Amino acid sequence: MNTAGTIDRPLTHDPKKQAPMKPSTHEPAGSAPEDFTTSGAKDSRQNRTREMQLIPEALARAHMHDRLYEAERERRAVRLVTARRMQRRAERASMRARRALAMAVMQ
Repeated sequence: MNTAGTIDRPLTHDPKKQAPMKPSTHEPAGSAPEDFTTSGAKDSRQNRTREMQLIPEALARAHMHDRLYEAERERRAVRLVTARRMQRRAERASMRARRALAMAVMQ
């Protein structure tokens, strides 16, 4: 079948194998306004895309900062609990030593 392809159903999807676009006969050449440029729109889309790509990184950075802060707080709490436990143990050992000394003096 040698039927030419249409826009909706091209013969091939490879752009190199497609026929080059020809200028339309309905519009005169250079009919677009001269002050109309798409570079500004393209730049703003590019900036927006760059910003959008950086949002997950910023969120991940903030999340990691929160996680590190939480871990540090947890470590401080564990150290405090350990220090209090060791202090109570030292106080009990001190009381045992006083009692033992008092018993030794009394005999």
